[in-house]
Amino acid sequence: METPEKLSLFERFNNWVKSSVMLKLFSIFILILLLMIPSTMLESLIHERQITRDIAEEEITSKWGSNQTIGGAVITIPYTIIQEDDNGKKSTVIAYAHFLPEHLNITGKLIPEKRYRGIYVVMLYNAQLHLQGFFKKPNVELLKIPKERFLFSEAFISFGITDMKGIKEAIKLKINGIDTEMNSGIESKDLFASGASCPINLAAETINFDAQINLNGSKEIDFLPFGKTTKVTIESSWGTPSFVGESLPDERQITEKGFKAVWNELHLNRNYPQQGVGNFIGFDANYQESNPHNHTTVDYSDGVATKVTGELQSSFGVKLLLPVDEYQKTMRSTKYNLMFIVITFIAFFFVEILNRKRLHPIQYLLVGFAICLFYVLLLAISEHLSFNIAYLIGCITILTLITFYTQSIFKNSRITLIFNGILSLLYGFFYSLLQLEDYSLLLGSIGLLIILTVVMYLTRNIDWYRAYNNKE
Repeated sequence: METPEKLSLFERFNNWVKSSVMLKLFSIFILILLLMIPSTMLESLIHERQITRDIAEEEITSKWGSNQTIGGAVITIPYTIIQEDDNGKKSTVIAYAHFLPEHLNITGKLIPEKRYRGIYVVMLYNAQLHLQGFFKKPNVELLKIPKERFLFSEAFISFGITDMKGIKEAIKLKINGIDTEMNSGIESKDLFASGASCPINLAAETINFDAQINLNGSKEIDFLPFGKTTKVTIESSWGTPSFVGESLPDERQITEKGFKAVWNELHLNRNYPQQGVGNFIGFDANYQESNPHNHTTVDYSDGVATKVTGELQSSFGVKLLLPVDEYQKTMRSTKYNLMFIVITFIAFFFVEILNRKRLHPIQYLLVGFAICLFYVLLLAISEHLSFNIAYLIGCITILTLITFYTQSIFKNSRITLIFNGILSLLYGFFYSLLQLEDYSLLLGSIGLLIILTVVMYLTRNIDWYRAYNNKE
């Protein structure tokens, strides 16, 4: 037998490669970096599936009705503006002054409905809305525009509706108790891109309105608090609502059988007044500049007007959530992929050291690929079954695969069972992190501390300088 002194340089290098702990750790580090490539591909795959789902949702909502935002009622009075171009030529253009109600009360019932496109489900609703309120007779003097410029005979009342295809019945409107027919479209686009309107007589000192709207929409419905006082009451049989927008409801009741929410808003809660010209429902500012219908200079020789930008900044409403978003949970689970691979490789490495059984980097790599495959299974199965069932099936499948592979490597049932137990605990630990979202950082920190403590305890007697020196 050759003595160490008679070994060739190549043989000594080969022995060093086999016995170097640092080199093995470095190779494991490189493998972990390589496995980040499929991990990144996993996130891209999830995004692609989300896009596919969004396209399927769009196909349904484009025919049924999209997210709806309800604004109104609003009284609008056209008025004339004298405009002068660069050549000194004067012309008359039409602008619009808008007046918001003194009180607005909206009650509504949302009837939820699920629609399917392939494997994807879309949350739809039918909204049965009742809008009541009143206006004081519009006081145009507040706008500091000469009264003779206003075209009172062309005044109209309007309601803003985001997606008009969602209207299922003719809008029933009463003004001061008289039935009035609403027409599709709004002459002015200052406040609403789409909606319904009708002429209105401004002779009365108080103008009461009562409207009933039957409307289809999808996922979310919002309201604009146009009243000096606004009250919105919404109820539904859907048990998982999410309240969105600038205001949370003052009262809410949520049970498995449905929810009821009530908002009470004052004009002081928003940043625009009860009257203005142009698109004034953003911020209140005085200006002397362009006409809203073109970009030429307007001559406000008689005073200032009110400028507005930022539509919908004060809106609020409710979103009908599906109980579980499998893509969101799967994406969150992939965030733990790196930690899972690192802990698994550490366990593999210590079994290798303690058992004096050297493993090839390819064997580490195959186990890493199996771990990454878990997330593909989780994504694919969760599109058809619940996320929890998909997680369980994925765990059992990958654990079975790695268990048989570990047994074939170590030929030791005890080590295989221990390794299987470690992986089972890891899957259970990360599942708990997914469920306890608010406490995931705390639970994760405690879990990592326990893992580090166990590793330090098990390796306390290892001589790292001669970890591989003993013969197998």
